[in-house]
Amino acid sequence: MKIRHALIPATAAGAAAVLALTLAAPAQAASAVQFRYFRYDSPGSDRGGNSSVNAEYFTLKNVSSRSVSLKGYTVKDKTGYKYTFGTFTLKSGKSVRVHTGKGTNKSTDRYWGRSWYVWNNSGDKATLRSASGSSLDTCSWSRTGSGYKNC
Repeated sequence: MKIRHALIPATAAGAAAVLALTLAAPAQAASAVQFRYFRYDSPGSDRGGNSSVNAEYFTLKNVSSRSVSLKGYTVKDKTGYKYTFGTFTLKSGKSVRVHTGKGTNKSTDRYWGRSWYVWNNSGDKATLRSASGSSLDTCSWSRTGSGYKNC
């Protein structure tokens, strides 16, 4: 008869480490929809024209194998400006670009409808939330001189 020995920590510190691993919360699964890119500083002077405001945008990508309805999803900056998706479905593997300014919504581009910039060039944080309010993803930056951030 073979006897199997259990791994028993030799010290109190080892026992505490085993207990901590046992009690640790499971890792949160990655969201099906994630930030991919931010253009937080549109090229040129910030004069507020619609084409300049629309050159400020973020991109979300559906990394899952199924389509995801984004109706009611929100993206909010640290100041509190909030974009809310209307009826919109993002297909598997596809991306959508959300422009700050005004325009006609399409499957690849959505428009916030604002007349001035939202994302701070000196640093900001964006939070993506589901329609139920669950935090799904974040992207943040500090001034790097590039005007964009890969998330």
